Amino acid sequence: MAISQFTLEDLRRILLEAAGADENVDLDGDILDTAFAVLGYESIALLETGGRIEREYGIVLDDDDLSEDLTPRHLIDAVNAQLALSGAQAA
Repeated sequence: MAISQFTLEDLRRILLEAAGADENVDLDGDILDTAFAVLGYESIALLETGGRIEREYGIVLDDDDLSEDLTPRHLIDAVNAQLALSGAQAA
């Protein structure tokens, strides 16, 4: 079964599994354009998150996609771009 799209809900789940959540941050809020650093996720937490995404979805992310200065929107877009590439290669 090919996965068609990685969503904010997928990212929230993996962030919580990989690194938990800062008690002062509401991941259920509007976080799409909030930098990971502001959300309390630093580089090690993002590397763990990226590793889980790669294993679960069978893709490879660029290290630049896991910067704490970036936002969930950027990471979701990067994952979906890789999913599209892997789907095109499988076809």
